Amino acid sequence: MDKLRIVGGRPLQGEVRVSGAKNAALPILCASLLTGDPITLENVPDLRDIGTTLALLGRMGVQIDRQAGGRVTLCAADINRQEAPYELVKTMRASILVLGPLLARFGQARVSLPGGCAIGQRPVDQHIKGLAAMDAEIRIEHGFVVAGAERLRGASILTDMVTVTGTENLLMAATLAHGTTVLENAACEPEVVDLANLLIAMGADIEGHGTDRIVIQGVERLHGATHRIIPDRIEAGTFLCAVAATGGEITLQGAAPGTMGATLDKLREAGMKIACGPNWIRASMHGRPHATGCRTSEYPGFPTDMQAQIMALNTLASGTAVITENIFENRYMHVQELQRMGADIEIDGHTAVVTGVESLSGATVMATDLRASASLVIAGLAAQGETTVERIYHLDRGYERMEAKLQALGARIHRIQ
Repeated sequence: MDKLRIVGGRPLQGEVRVSGAKNAALPILCASLLTGDPITLENVPDLRDIGTTLALLGRMGVQIDRQAGGRVTLCAADINRQEAPYELVKTMRASILVLGPLLARFGQARVSLPGGCAIGQRPVDQHIKGLAAMDAEIRIEHGFVVAGAERLRGASILTDMVTVTGTENLLMAATLAHGTTVLENAACEPEVVDLANLLIAMGADIEGHGTDRIVIQGVERLHGATHRIIPDRIEAGTFLCAVAATGGEITLQGAAPGTMGATLDKLREAGMKIACGPNWIRASMHGRPHATGCRTSEYPGFPTDMQAQIMALNTLASGTAVITENIFENRYMHVQELQRMGADIEIDGHTAVVTGVESLSGATVMATDLRASASLVIAGLAAQGETTVERIYHLDRGYERMEAKLQALGARIHRIQ
């Protein structure tokens, strides 16, 4: 397995371009199943999860033309298989997002139940509940969700919790349903809005996306479209946390600061100077950061996908920060690895108390999930001495050539194959 070797202690300087958002691209790729016309996507990031999704769609019969520069064209005119097998779903839980489109367009789907998740349970019961309300017949059979419907019918659906992938699955399914579907307690994330914007470009009738109440009037068919994936707000936030921990000044091009309010607020509390334009962020940090606590919550609150990175920053801050994780029950597995580097962190249930230390020391650490990987890279960049981050295949799931981008900012970081 590949590793990253980092020699820390050097401020970051320069400019880097933010990639397209993984969490927007995944459901948007699955939306190609809703039409037999070509869908052309731009700004698609080159990630392991993207490759897995394209492999899954290709197995179903989607014709895929993947070009340089993040341009992908998909055509689902000749689907020969409405099934998502376990060997692909087990590596990426977002594969469940093919369920709604397959059921809406073809009237049947067979999708493996996702396996366990390192950061906690992500049940798909809300997906099933919503589709059943739309007159789908659903059963669990040998580890698969087997669904059928002559045609989905619009319904009023109130999910028991805010679920991003649940909202996305039901949103896609409702576009081809007969009648009106109302999604209550819907997710408001920018990635949901991006999906809705593509669906509207394909001919869907959607209102209220970006709020907790989305109304979809079903149409007979959808057509092809061209769409550009929004910038990745989590990647941008990760680079900002890195410069906050190491010091220095960077400019992020191709960013979307309007989607990053909670993250930018916390970094300003930490002492970072931030200036923003429509598609850029300039940030500088001089001196030791101030401790800044957070409570993760659904958008527009502080994102759970930034919790590990803000914790890495706080390990070096002056003062004590209290971090509460409200989304996933097992998302503190990076704590033990940060402690190996000298961090002072105490865990009490869903709360972490982080007391900043003067410096971290390089060590060999192991990544346990995607965002934990990013936190360990940040800690390694700021630490004294050499850090080796193992199992970085997690990192490759959600960050496009992270080490190359950091090298361009002056970091001493190298991939070891």
